[in-house]
Amino acid sequence: MNIRAIQYLVALAELRHFSRAAERCHVSQPTLSTQIRKLEEELGVQLVERNPRQVMLTAVGEEVVERARGILSEVEAMRAIARRSRDPHSGTVRIGIFPTLAPYLLPHVVPCIRKRFPRLTLRLFEEKTEDVLEMLDQGRLDAGLLALPLHHDGLQVRELFEEPFLLAMPEHHRLAERKQIDLDELQHEELLLLEDGHCLRDQALEVCQLAGAHEKLDFHATSMETLRQMVAANTGITLMPLLAVKPPVAATPNLVTRPFTSPGPSRRIAMVWRKTTALADFLEELSAIFAGIDGSLLES
Repeated sequence: MNIRAIQYLVALAELRHFSRAAERCHVSQPTLSTQIRKLEEELGVQLVERNPRQVMLTAVGEEVVERARGILSEVEAMRAIARRSRDPHSGTVRIGIFPTLAPYLLPHVVPCIRKRFPRLTLRLFEEKTEDVLEMLDQGRLDAGLLALPLHHDGLQVRELFEEPFLLAMPEHHRLAERKQIDLDELQHEELLLLEDGHCLRDQALEVCQLAGAHEKLDFHATSMETLRQMVAANTGITLMPLLAVKPPVAATPNLVTRPFTSPGPSRRIAMVWRKTTALADFLEELSAIFAGIDGSLLES
């Protein structure tokens, strides 16, 4: 059975489009189509329903694709073993990281990784938590940087650090004069939150429940930067993770942040990878670098 044909089938299953699947696999569309037909002939079943409007998998095609993902994951693991045996600190590592952490953590850590492992190629994917977990399951990522808790038995979890949340508000807000904020002072306040799918939204909703606050229902932001600008525009208040206000992030006019009294709300950041990965030893080394982030960056 041709490994390339299996790769083409998985790409087609994910993109549901022959041209885009061929582009991802760096082959022509006829080549991809021919290889998938040969795979169907070899298996003696139809895997793909072809029609002008869309590409669909047959029921057996869905089952085959699930098996195919496992095969590709194992093939990549074999390649990784070979690479690591030649040079443990070279090759490519693919890491997924969620959007409300990526731009604020990576500038502090990536230079250290490049200095420690100069031959390493680091590929970073900014995705929502559920997408990172799915990509890990499919073997498309080697590791993920995510917020705890996670409910996934197949992952090794290394907690890295705890990041406090701050209250972000316009500079003339009634709480802006306070040096620290008690959670109960948020009672009856409306908080601006991110849209569904962001783990920061779930964390903020927990704080709202504890404090007796509620979300502003007529607005859901798509990014942390949108939240920042909406607060600065006097639209409301929100929670922000501490790294999001640390240099090199520039100060935002008409926005101030205040820490919460201890113990305040926070999120726990971890690095996770498949328990079966051949990169486990190296990922342990890599996680130590993420865990070694300058402690002053986590002090409000």
